[in-house]
Amino acid sequence: MGVSFLSILALGFVIGIKHAIEPDHIIAVSTIASQSKKLFRSSLAGVFWGIGHTATLFIVGIILLIMKGQIPEKWAMSLEFLVGIMLVYLGISTITSLKKIHVHQHEHDSDTSNKHENQQKNLSYIKSMVIGLVHGLAGSGAMMLLTMSTVKSVLESAIYILIFGFGTVLGMLFFTTILGIPFIFSAKRLRLNKTLTQITGVISTVFGIYYMYNLGVAEGLFKMWLQ
Repeated sequence: MGVSFLSILALGFVIGIKHAIEPDHIIAVSTIASQSKKLFRSSLAGVFWGIGHTATLFIVGIILLIMKGQIPEKWAMSLEFLVGIMLVYLGISTITSLKKIHVHQHEHDSDTSNKHENQQKNLSYIKSMVIGLVHGLAGSGAMMLLTMSTVKSVLESAIYILIFGFGTVLGMLFFTTILGIPFIFSAKRLRLNKTLTQITGVISTVFGIYYMYNLGVAEGLFKMWLQ
């Protein structure tokens, strides 16, 4: 493994960290962080996002590299559009989840409460991974163009994607921890916590609508669908 390739891997790691903090990534994962009651769970949600994101990039990327193909622009943009739909869904589900909080606060049976907490914990991790999978699928086309312009062999490409993915995992771990702090500290101040959660949901919904509008109208995806 030459020095030049090691430099490329180092660059891929840094780009991976930077990639983790793109607005649509942060907004999506913040909807998970807003519902976490423990900072560790919020941080781990970011890790699961990174794992899902890397898994999709790796699988789709290697298939495309072996077949020496690319994702057509129409389909690449359609996958990006799916991210917008997901952001709207996450925003609305975050806002509506507030209605359930009052009910859960009045559950007095400890076994029931613990069972519910464990279910919610597992669900949030799965949800984070699914969000990462969708983001990874949407970013596969751009990732392949970057990889093919950077490294030469399939093996080097696989290593590059994994290092890039490791960077996104660490980047998202760091930023979901930061995002989770306000929600954890406001957990006992219900009105403040509710306000922060509502803001997160609204931001996700509005950004998702803007994201879809930009792709569909400004970048011409709707015209491509009609052709």
